[in-house]
Amino acid sequence: MNHAQQAMNQLIQQTEKSVIGQTHVVQSLVIGLLTNGHILLEGLPGTAKTRSVKSLANLMKARFGRIQFTPDLLPSDVTGTEVYQEVDGKPQLHFQPGPIFNSIVLADEVNRAPAKVQAALLEAMAEGTITVGGETHTLPEIFMVLATQNPIEQEGTYPLPEAQMDRFIMKVTVDYPQDDAERDIIRLVRSEELGEERHKKPDSDEAIDIALVAEARRQLSQVAVSDLVENYIVALVMATRDPQRYPDSNLAKWIEVGSSPRASIALDKCARAYAWLQGRDYVTIDDVRAVTPAVMGHRFSLTYDALADGIDHPQVVVELLDNVEIA
Repeated sequence: MNHAQQAMNQLIQQTEKSVIGQTHVVQSLVIGLLTNGHILLEGLPGTAKTRSVKSLANLMKARFGRIQFTPDLLPSDVTGTEVYQEVDGKPQLHFQPGPIFNSIVLADEVNRAPAKVQAALLEAMAEGTITVGGETHTLPEIFMVLATQNPIEQEGTYPLPEAQMDRFIMKVTVDYPQDDAERDIIRLVRSEELGEERHKKPDSDEAIDIALVAEARRQLSQVAVSDLVENYIVALVMATRDPQRYPDSNLAKWIEVGSSPRASIALDKCARAYAWLQGRDYVTIDDVRAVTPAVMGHRFSLTYDALADGIDHPQVVVELLDNVEIA
């Protein structure tokens, strides 16, 4: 492994020390960072979603911003606003940046704010810029939005439309921890109370130079993808658009609207990042299959029959992987 690969794997390992039992979440956050993508974390309260993001930002010594989404939030609370000032006796409008102007931005409970606020956030995600008062402001080069939402408590929420969900390169489900992990969590918090864990300010040898992220992104472009792997990625996406190709499966019964080309692009990027983290310069079919649940799970709509039968997106992804063959 080269220096950048070692640093990114160290970032995963160090973050896992603060976030017990959520290995797939931490790995997904780093993949999002490497692919210049944004992550949607869906999980019940207390599953360390916020802690994961904070730990990642602390270990990178990256500028961190948190936005608590509420029904009365305004777009300017996210993007910033122009403030009236007097300079040398002359009135001027001065732009005051909002919390979106950070490298790591936590959009907590993103589905609790109205569509106009969600749109302001998604413009930043898509363009890397913010326009206020006719003037465009550029966001940091290393910029990642990590949005969270609660899958259960939907009263008083504004669910993200399918087109906006598609903007997230991965949607990661954060489950409750198992028995051993739960016990480790209790011990970790107890040790933090005693001051044994200095997770808020990592030692210099633990911190990761944020400049290495740019180097890692350059190396990702050199990861080889064979025709076989490309064909498999295309087959997975096309199976959601034309499920009749697989008459022996339930795909046609379960999928209403298939995935957009963003799914193909995301599968390619995330599979390359996954392979790179394993120390390889080429992508295998298993790399694609490893990232498919998080990349594809939010990029298609379910039919009424699927919803009536209690079928969810993860079950459809399993059906997809079971039926799409490696050509």
